[in-house]
Amino acid sequence: MTVASAALLLGGGGLAAVNVYASAHEEDPQETEQVGQVVATIDCPDVGTALPDVPEAARGEVDGELAALDRQITEAYQRLADNQDAAARDPQFVDNSILGPLKDQRTAVLGRIAEDIRREGGQPPDGLDAMAACTGRASDQPSRPDQPDQPGDDNDGSTGNGPDASDFVAIESVQPNVQTPRNRRGASRGSFTTKCGRNENGKFNPDNVIVAPGVSNGAHHMHDYVGNQATDAFSSDDDLAAGDTSCRNQGDRSTYYWPVLRLQNGEDENDVGADGGGKDQNVGEIQTPASVTLKFDGNPVSKVVPMPRFLRIITGDAKAFTNGDANANASWSCTGFEDRQLKDKYPICPDGSQVVRSFRFQSCWDGVNADSANHRTHVAFEDPRTGACPEGFKAIPQLVQRIVYDVPPGPGFAVDSFPEQLHKPVTDHGDFINVFDERLMRRVAACINRGDRCR
Repeated sequence: MTVASAALLLGGGGLAAVNVYASAHEEDPQETEQVGQVVATIDCPDVGTALPDVPEAARGEVDGELAALDRQITEAYQRLADNQDAAARDPQFVDNSILGPLKDQRTAVLGRIAEDIRREGGQPPDGLDAMAACTGRASDQPSRPDQPDQPGDDNDGSTGNGPDASDFVAIESVQPNVQTPRNRRGASRGSFTTKCGRNENGKFNPDNVIVAPGVSNGAHHMHDYVGNQATDAFSSDDDLAAGDTSCRNQGDRSTYYWPVLRLQNGEDENDVGADGGGKDQNVGEIQTPASVTLKFDGNPVSKVVPMPRFLRIITGDAKAFTNGDANANASWSCTGFEDRQLKDKYPICPDGSQVVRSFRFQSCWDGVNADSANHRTHVAFEDPRTGACPEGFKAIPQLVQRIVYDVPPGPGFAVDSFPEQLHKPVTDHGDFINVFDERLMRRVAACINRGDRCR
């Protein structure tokens, strides 16, 4: 089965959106205008990011409701993918048959979220109910029929649910763009590297214990895991503390995870019929990284304090294609060209060069909380020009992940994503839960503050 035909059988969205471009060259202008309105994906407000203040006692219920919103979007996307012909024939089909019912479902969930917050003494944000409505949108980067076949192509101008040819760029055409703050007096110049393997043992699941604790398939895409081997949707802090680790230093039982990268080469993976895999539009052969480097760096202007145990950090945004790139943070490059970093494109690497994904995690902590309701406001990025943390935040060791892959040169790979995110590179993200022994974490901070290179 080819990837393109697998996408068809699985209801791969985006098929009609790419055919739209082809029809613009083949049909009369009036018909082109009508066909050009075919929806490729569903764009819904991200409710989770709008909830920075949820009472602690209500977080479990609210997290469950947020997972229900993701499940509703996935189901609506599936209906869209299964009914592209009807959507092309009837301009009102998507609004009446998909977006309207979805709004009703979301309205009910948002009402329950508001009630959960009020019941525990909180105040729901203004305008929460206005986030029920979703819109349909065409893929804004359709593959052109005059371009060579790309990932998901079946040689007739159509693709599955992404990515497109224009999501790739030759790294040699990118100008150097990396700038880092200069170390100043008082900087913490050291680093600590932990070796936790490459997920050679194949620990995968489509859960997200940070964003959707207690929810199976909370991510709707498959994750690679290194470090803690007990991590799934139902892991408590005690479970993580007692879990085995793939890290060489057994004092590091931290959880490190990110979406898998797949070759879109027509090969079925064993999750082709499973949640997070084919059932969520993620098809192709999962790639084990050639190398994974996990390093903790210092701060350019100050000493660092130890991370609190069970600190949770998410960097990047799994919904950046529909949310916008405000929280996008993953970078793509190639070995030998890492002074050129991409956020919204996959790199095409020359022969002999490997694809590199990198994540620089937030390195400023509010000094109090190990997590926050939207999983973002308890941590922050340092100032990109000066390296200073925001007022009221403390510098902590900055996790930097570098993941290298041996993949064939040229387009032909993509990260897993929520179905409606169309496997866009801007949706890449990384997750981390600190489960260092407290004594080891103090040693990590001391090493970094001394300016040493430790392992």
